[in-house]
Amino acid sequence: MITPVILCGGSGTRLWPRSRKTMPKPFLPLIGDTTMFEATILRCSQEAGFAAPVVVTGDAHVPHVAAQLVDPDKSQVIVEPEGKNTAAAIALAALRLPSDAIMLVCPSDHHIGDCDAFQNAAKAAAELAADDWLVSFGIAATAPETGFGYLKQGASIEGRAGHRVERFVEKPDLERAKGFLADGGYSWNGGIFAFRAGHFLDELTRHRPDIAEAVRAAVDGGREDGIFFHPDAAAFGRIAGESVDYAVMEKTDRAAMVPATMAWSDIGNWVALHEALDKDETGNAIKGDVELKNCTNVLVHSDGPRVSVVGASNLIIVVDGNDVLITTPEGAQLVGKLQGAVNQ
Repeated sequence: MITPVILCGGSGTRLWPRSRKTMPKPFLPLIGDTTMFEATILRCSQEAGFAAPVVVTGDAHVPHVAAQLVDPDKSQVIVEPEGKNTAAAIALAALRLPSDAIMLVCPSDHHIGDCDAFQNAAKAAAELAADDWLVSFGIAATAPETGFGYLKQGASIEGRAGHRVERFVEKPDLERAKGFLADGGYSWNGGIFAFRAGHFLDELTRHRPDIAEAVRAAVDGGREDGIFFHPDAAAFGRIAGESVDYAVMEKTDRAAMVPATMAWSDIGNWVALHEALDKDETGNAIKGDVELKNCTNVLVHSDGPRVSVVGASNLIIVVDGNDVLITTPEGAQLVGKLQGAVNQ
C-alpha cells in the first residue's frame, strides 16, 4: 500500500484576508465545501489503495489538523518543533515508517480536479519507488508559468510508466518559460513525490548527512502522545533547513518522473483560485451572498456581508470579517506584502 505523507505548513498570506497565519489555506473550504487538507486526505483513500496518512505539521496547526482528520484513530501526526523545510519534514515521516514503506509526499494545499488521474499517477510512481527511484510528479504545463520549477523529461524507464529526470530547472523568466512550453519536454514540478522510505533516507544520508543525522537524533529523542509524535526540539533545531529538491532530488542519480495531467493548481494566489473555480459564461465566480450585473471575469468571496458589483471587469473582491480586499488580477501577486497579511 501507498502511505500518504501530507505536509501541512505555511502562513498562506497570498490568499489574505481569507487565509491567515492562524487559519492558513489548507484548512479552508476554498473550492466547494471540503477544505483543501480534507480533500488531500480523501484523494488518498483506503478504497483506492492507500494506507492511513502521516501528517507533518507545526504546533500552530495541530488543532486544525486534529479537527479535520478524516480517520484520526488510524492516522499519525508528526509535530515539528519549528519549520525546517521539506527535506527534514519528509525525513521525519520516513523514520517513523518501515523502511520498505512507499511514501507519497503531498502538499496539503493543492487542488487536483481529476482524482482518478492523480491516483493513476500515484500508482505508477509507487511502482518506480519500489525499484528505488526517487519520483516526482511531472505536471502537464498549460501556460508559461514563472512561479514554478520545471522538470525536463529524459529517457523512458524500461518496463515502467515513467522517465528519468534529465534536469531540474529553477523558476524561469517569462521568455524561458515560453520556450519550455513550446518545447513540450518540460513539466511543472508541483512538489508531489514518491519514495521508498529507506531509500530516501539512504540518499539523504549520502547527499546531506548533516540533515539526516539531526533528524534521526530528533526522532530517537522524541516522544509519543496518542496519535501525535513530538521530535526532540533541541536536536531538530540544529537542522539546516533545505528543500527536498536541493537536498536530494537535484543530486541523486535515481531521479524519475511520472507524467500527470490532473487539473492541478497550487492555488498560489487569488488569480489561481479564480481559475480553479467553476465560472459562469462570462468568467465570473462567486461564493457567499453576491449579486453581479454586467460583469466579466470577476471573483467575489464573501463570508457574510452582501456584495453587489455592477459593470466591472477583471476584479477580485474578498470580504472576511472586518477586512475587505479589492484587487485586479495583476495586483494579486502583491497581496502577501500587505500590512494586514503580514500581521495577521
